[in-house]
Amino acid sequence: MQAELSIIKLFLDGEVWKQHNSYIDASDFPEDLQLLYRTLDSYHKINEGEKLHVLDLANLFMANSPKDKEFYEGVFSTLEVYEPKQEPVLKLLHSIKTKKILRDISIKSYEAAEGKTSLDSVLELLKTLEIPAVEAVEDEFVTDDLAELINDIYTAPGLRWRLSSLNSHLGSLRKGDFGFIFARPETGKTTFLASEVSFMAEQAKGPVIWFNNEEGGKKVKARIYQASSAATLTELLADPQKHQQKFIESTNSFFKLKDKAGITKKEIESICRKWNPALIIFDQIDKIGGFDADREDLRLGAIYIWARALAKKYGPVIAVCQADGSGEGVRWLTMANVANAKTSKQAEADWILGIGAIPDAGYENIRFFHLSKNKLTGDPDTVTTERHGKWQVIIKPEIARYADIKAYKE
Repeated sequence: MQAELSIIKLFLDGEVWKQHNSYIDASDFPEDLQLLYRTLDSYHKINEGEKLHVLDLANLFMANSPKDKEFYEGVFSTLEVYEPKQEPVLKLLHSIKTKKILRDISIKSYEAAEGKTSLDSVLELLKTLEIPAVEAVEDEFVTDDLAELINDIYTAPGLRWRLSSLNSHLGSLRKGDFGFIFARPETGKTTFLASEVSFMAEQAKGPVIWFNNEEGGKKVKARIYQASSAATLTELLADPQKHQQKFIESTNSFFKLKDKAGITKKEIESICRKWNPALIIFDQIDKIGGFDADREDLRLGAIYIWARALAKKYGPVIAVCQADGSGEGVRWLTMANVANAKTSKQAEADWILGIGAIPDAGYENIRFFHLSKNKLTGDPDTVTTERHGKWQVIIKPEIARYADIKAYKE
């Protein structure tokens, strides 16, 4: 039974399960482990191959009220501490796979000889034998090469901001960086994203995916065209083909906007696996579905932990959320003004930018930026003394852009 437990332990990892499940079924296991495998297999099919922990599998399995609970409690205790060596287990999986393919080849070959199927179907099966078994995962450690470290986190630029003030205060966004902006409603969060992301899309080496679950997707896409061209809506209407062609050429057709209210974690992960994005935008991140917890702040914290993981796997992630009522009419928003959070959101971010606005006459188009958190390394032109700076900018909603003004400090 050790071999079968080894397979089950490895199959807790959805990625390993994906590569082998089509050749493994419950009948390959002893009778007393078949129900356990079916439970694991069903979970991955529903949850698209996510990673599962032993305790989670135990809870799922025991919910089906198996007859010999004492036996299975022992199985789960073994699984909890058992760490099988990957190489022999992967060889076993490859052996099972090969045996089944050879069986199918013999059947197909007979059918081809009898004229019941084509020779191509036999050749296709032969090709599957050439697919190597999954290699054992090697330990991956961060390089000891200091020159490489400095180049990757500092010297080589990442995605630069359109606003020079953000480059001097914050610096490039690189793979692994996760941060968010927050502000009160109607302050200009989407305009900020349109202004900056349309510029970053011109630099990206891969797809830029904007997940929109806030205002209408077509309206947002039009504002991104405005920001790209620094054009008013009237100017877009005067020559839409010109502005569209400019945008497509400048972004290499990399920009994608997914518009769906109530989009879920699973849907986003599926899209990311397909497109391998170089930059991910969430507007708004708190509305993403598929996360459950006893308290709202814990549910939100889980979303932000997940977003950080996406940044490490694909590329930088920029998210948007709201400031609570305490931020109304406040210039310099702090982490305390973030809505529906204690420290769960803030703890996961590398950088946090608050966008403040006041109702005073003459300040209608002035916004107040405050970097309340900044753990980024920056660039050679980043000013280290201004890492948590406060400064004013201008919002130009008519062209969906922000612009720098003379440095202002308080």
